[in-house]
Amino acid sequence: MAEINNKPIFIAGPCVIESEELLDVVAQELVRLNKKYDIDIIFKSSFDKANRTSINSFRGVGMERGLQMLADIKQKYGLRLLTDIHESYQAEAAGEVVDVLQIPAFLCRQTDLLVAAAKTGKIVNIKKAQFLSGEDMQYPVQKVRESGNDNVWLTERGNIYGYNNLVVDFRNIPDMKKYADIVIMDCTHSVQRPGAAGGKTGGNREFVPAMAMAAKAFGANGYFFEVHPDPDNAKSDGPNMLYLKDLDGVIGNLLK
Repeated sequence: MAEINNKPIFIAGPCVIESEELLDVVAQELVRLNKKYDIDIIFKSSFDKANRTSINSFRGVGMERGLQMLADIKQKYGLRLLTDIHESYQAEAAGEVVDVLQIPAFLCRQTDLLVAAAKTGKIVNIKKAQFLSGEDMQYPVQKVRESGNDNVWLTERGNIYGYNNLVVDFRNIPDMKKYADIVIMDCTHSVQRPGAAGGKTGGNREFVPAMAMAAKAFGANGYFFEVHPDPDNAKSDGPNMLYLKDLDGVIGNLLK
């Protein structure tokens, strides 16, 4: 699947579903940006974040309720949807609602999960693991394609660099484009500081716009931004999420 209308793909939304009110606020802004820039933003949020730092961390609202809330967003606003799945059994139900199934980075080698996602026929967006190179991602792509689904994207999100830190080797973008038609830059997770905030993930959101511009220079087809109207009080990934009000300017700069 090529870039939409010869323009980059944008994926944006809150890390995890917190409330209907939050989803509505974000969706309304994405609809406004769609009209302003004549683009097609994919709405992203997770019904369950199974890979949180602490057992006490907020995980979301659960699959049944979360998928219904996402379905409501699609019906009300006409936005395409993306959500994570962490278990094979989630693929079929999620695939009935969303347009893109996302495989979290730590799970990108899980064969059964990839096969289950592939069998839905939906786009499968595989995040590159923090411990893999861009070249290594040919094998997850192969698993999806050999399961009968050619709609596979790859997403760069940085590599582990010592403890509690990530760095981005932007050479991974052209490397992964050899194996997938679409390569997305996850601009917000790439500035995470995993486990560096006392039992939760830290981050440096001030570097998000620069991550996006650097990815553009290396040929990324699209950009992934987790956004929130008040990220400092978000229930997941707040330190690396972009303020919702700042998304307009970041998209505008990328389209110049």
